[in-house]
Amino acid sequence: MDRAPSLCGVILAAGDSTRMGSDKALLPWPPAPPGQPSAGTFLSAAIESLSPSTEIVIVVTGNNTSVIAPFVYAAGASLVVNPEPSRGQFSSLQIGLQEVLNRGRDAAMVTLVDRPPVRPETILRLTQAFCAAVSRRKWAAVPQFEGKHGHPIVLAREMIEAFLRASPTGTAREVEHQNDEHIEYVTVVDSAVITNINTPEQYAALSTSR
Repeated sequence: MDRAPSLCGVILAAGDSTRMGSDKALLPWPPAPPGQPSAGTFLSAAIESLSPSTEIVIVVTGNNTSVIAPFVYAAGASLVVNPEPSRGQFSSLQIGLQEVLNRGRDAAMVTLVDRPPVRPETILRLTQAFCAAVSRRKWAAVPQFEGKHGHPIVLAREMIEAFLRASPTGTAREVEHQNDEHIEYVTVVDSAVITNINTPEQYAALSTSR
């Protein structure tokens, strides 16, 4: 798969998973037959999904760092710690994007850990759309499925800096709305881009639908 120049993967995984009751990053994925161990987790699947199209994958962790760090390193990724994950997901996004710049990269593919990975062809479509859109003064490529925006999103340096300039109390959606003219929305045939798993019931339903 072709890589966008200096593209860095970022996975946001610092949440406390309160509603799930256990760390969503370590939920088994893909589902295994009864009595059989799963080959991986949401976290390892996310890393594997981003790795072919990025130079580095950075996982943003929080209070769960000691628990998931071995899984991050085993999958060949790096991590950066959000010291105050209680500030919310936007703070983790800012920490992850600052680490992208710290490592000398100028573009990022960002996703969330609480979901199954998107299809490889979705990653390819987003990467190609992003590369083409940059020449038209676009700063980001965002997937959409049935009119809903999702993840992973691909960000150029201009959009990374817009997120970093924003107030820590802000939201990613606010920054995107302020810069909407610079965003390329990419229609995909992949419901995983808008899938969020927050409760045991949602996870069970997703697993049985496979």
